[in-house]
Amino acid sequence: MLTNSAGGSRMPILFSAEEFIRLKKILPIYEWGLRTLLTKLDIINEDLQKFQNNASIEYIRYRIKSPESIAQKLHGMKLELTADNVKRHLRDVAGIRITCPFARDIYFLANTIRNIPDIKVVEEKDYVNTPKPGGYRSYHLITEVPIYFSDKTEKVLVEIQIRTEAMNFWATLEHKARYKFQESVPQDLSDELAEIADKIAELDKRMFDIHEAINKKGNT
Repeated sequence: MLTNSAGGSRMPILFSAEEFIRLKKILPIYEWGLRTLLTKLDIINEDLQKFQNNASIEYIRYRIKSPESIAQKLHGMKLELTADNVKRHLRDVAGIRITCPFARDIYFLANTIRNIPDIKVVEEKDYVNTPKPGGYRSYHLITEVPIYFSDKTEKVLVEIQIRTEAMNFWATLEHKARYKFQESVPQDLSDELAEIADKIAELDKRMFDIHEAINKKGNT
C-alpha cells in the first residue's frame, strides 16, 4: 500500500493530502515505464547469455521512489511538493541498476541501450571516467520510455545506472555514511572513502587484465 508517511528519526517531509492523491495517480505510469524497459533489458540479457556467450550483465535491480523519498528530494531542491513538480523536475522516480563484471562492459551496455528501438536516451553522465569529487563511479543514462494506453501515448523518464560489483559495493557504503551523518560525512571518513574508490578502480582494471590473461592462456 502506498503511504504518505516516514519512519526513522528524521523529521518527515510530506505531501499535502491533495497533492498526495495526485502523486498516487502518476506513480503507476512510472511503474509501467519501468516494466516496459525491464522487459527489453531482460530479453537483451537472455540473448547475450544464451546466444552470444556474453555475460556482461550480472544482475538487474529496480525501484520506484517512495513518496517520502520523492518529497525529500523536492524539498532538497527547494521546490514545492506537488505532483506537477515531480513530473517536471525529477528524472529518477523510476530507476534501474545494472551490475556488470568489468568496467569495459559498462560502455558496451550503454551503447546497447542507446540502440533499443523506441527508447530515447535524453541524458548521459559518465562518472566512470570522470568520477564525482568524493570518488563515486557509475554510468548514468536518463531514458525516455513510451507508454501506450488505449487512447494515447505518454512518455516517462527512467534512470539507468550501470556499474561494476566493486563500484556498487562502494556506492552502497558511501550512501549509508551520508544517510547516517545526514549528508555531513566526517572528513576523515570522506577522505578514506575517496582513497578506497581509487583502489577499487585499480582493482577493476587488474581483474579485467587477469580475465583477459585467463582467456588467452585457455586458447593456447
